[in-house]
Amino acid sequence: MKINFFGASGTVTGSCYLVEASGFRILIDCGMFQGSKIIKELNYGDFPFDPLSIDAVILTHAHIDHSGLIPKLIKSGYNGKVYATPATKAFCEVMLPDSGHIQEMEIERKNRKRVRAGLLPLAPIYTAEQGLAALNSFLSVPYHQNVVLGDGAEFEFYDAGHILGSSYVMLKITEGDGVKKILFSGDIGSSDQPYIENPSKVGGADVVIMETTYGDRMHTEKPQRLERFAQIIQDAFARGDHIIIPAFAVERTQDLLYYLKDLQDKKMIPVIPIYVDSPLAVAATKIFNRHPDVFDDETTEKIDQGNNPLVMKNLHFSVTTDDSIRLNNLQERAIIISASGMADAGRIKHHLKHNLWKENTTVIFVGYQAEGTLGRRLVDGAEEVTIHGETITVKANIVQLMGFSSHADQRELLDWVEYAGKDAEEIILVHGERESLDGFSLLLQEKLNKQPLIPELGESIEFKDGQIICVKPDKPWLKVMEERLSEIEDEKLKPFVARKAPVKKKVLVARANQLYSGLRRKLRIAMDKKRNEESYEVLIETLKEISNMLDSIK
Repeated sequence: MKINFFGASGTVTGSCYLVEASGFRILIDCGMFQGSKIIKELNYGDFPFDPLSIDAVILTHAHIDHSGLIPKLIKSGYNGKVYATPATKAFCEVMLPDSGHIQEMEIERKNRKRVRAGLLPLAPIYTAEQGLAALNSFLSVPYHQNVVLGDGAEFEFYDAGHILGSSYVMLKITEGDGVKKILFSGDIGSSDQPYIENPSKVGGADVVIMETTYGDRMHTEKPQRLERFAQIIQDAFARGDHIIIPAFAVERTQDLLYYLKDLQDKKMIPVIPIYVDSPLAVAATKIFNRHPDVFDDETTEKIDQGNNPLVMKNLHFSVTTDDSIRLNNLQERAIIISASGMADAGRIKHHLKHNLWKENTTVIFVGYQAEGTLGRRLVDGAEEVTIHGETITVKANIVQLMGFSSHADQRELLDWVEYAGKDAEEIILVHGERESLDGFSLLLQEKLNKQPLIPELGESIEFKDGQIICVKPDKPWLKVMEERLSEIEDEKLKPFVARKAPVKKKVLVARANQLYSGLRRKLRIAMDKKRNEESYEVLIETLKEISNMLDSIK
């Protein structure tokens, strides 16, 4: 049996593990890389395996860093099933098309700059339409149902307590006379979260592959999180600030609504307008309301008493682009919750662009911010950030509020692996930054007397004849991506050469005047449009390029 670590190894995102055993090739997750430019570059290019050779895909949960490259996988030739819990499938029905739409918008913006720089346009990883089409490959599987993939391979889902529908995967592989159970943790949940049950206990695995997002730290703020959340809102309200909360559309947004309703009911915060500005979050909230069967007892009791946290009189949902733009002109104090949670994509970037430079704005980051993200730069104290090509001075009050994470902390991870891995031959640590991986490795050596393996991106670990054979890539993947990006930047730095008019073609004065008049009209329309949107960066870059081209005419 061989396990290939093609994502979330030495990093937090891009979860993707290929198991080769008993004639099967099974992919656990196929997630998108998020974070720095170097890490995101891993989303492009070919997969490190032939998609046609994959027999099955098993998805732990719907978050894009676990599911986001499934449409690309299918676009590249995979024609098998994607196994997921019913709630995970429901979330993917809205998340994958939304991911495709975001990529189309981002590529459109990049291509405007590339064309002006004389570079070839890029294509999105996949489109919204391809994201939707990928759902045809999904097959719903409930918790605790054994699924036989074929002779020698079967699996079962267990509740991971991370988000609605999240799961661990227990993969059972039979080779010859031997049977191995491999437990993939996915993302392990933290206890006492709204809506969902606490993470289930699973034992009996021979190999445990577990996440370590918070492997080196505790959720020390968890006991006081609601009191601190309330105090931040009260202070912002007293200053007359708008409150902006970047939040993931799935689970985190609904959790925040749960807590805000609770704080309002206890009169710990004033009742002020709350806007959820994310079509995906609106769709995800509807999915929550359709799956009360997996809610915990506390949430079920609230709903039975007519106290649904997802329904408030002061709660408003912004769906259209016009709805979102109107929020930039709000005069009343309000709370705006918008995706994504690390401010790396989506409408939140527009809200931050329009508000970071204002002193009467409070931005609350709820939870972990990965390296390389806009959210990480802001919580680290950046005085300036670049959004959509424009440099923005940071004058807003930036607050990071921990204790709301849906990931297990170090203590909870240790409790989990003490049960799941007590009889395991090997424990393999993934899905963490270097400090978390190393910190949790030391803890396992101390508490369980086990030396875990920590693979790097692209590494394979083979279990053969009682031996463990680790094979690292010839060159670290991130180093390869760094060199590739450097080459791209060098290409961009080449001077732009304006095309010279053909010598042999006579250009009529009338035609030149016609084109000149048309250009003036288009510039006037563009100026009016951007003035209404209060967004000038693209227009400024365009005018600069036109000016440079005119300067180059001899």
